[in-house]
Amino acid sequence: MNVKLANASLCDVDLTGASLTCGDLRAADLRGAILVRASLKGANLSGACLRSADFSGADLSGADLSGADFDRARLEKVNLRGADLAGANLIVARVGEIEHFQGD
Repeated sequence: MNVKLANASLCDVDLTGASLTCGDLRAADLRGAILVRASLKGANLSGACLRSADFSGADLSGADLSGADFDRARLEKVNLRGADLAGANLIVARVGEIEHFQGD
């Protein structure tokens, strides 16, 4: 599904289990969003505000997360294989256990 939500305001929205594969979410505001078990494979979330969002069990493999702000976001059991995290803010993110992580 190629969803186009660039610059969208999606604060506190519940997207549990959503399929946003290859979606365009550049600079989207997803503060406090619930993305538990969501599929974001190959999605573009560059520059997105993901503060306090819950990505538990989500698939972010191959996603562009460059410059994204994960402040206080929950990233437990997330698949980050092949994801671009260049310049992403992960300083206060709750990482826990990550399924796949491979730095390029």
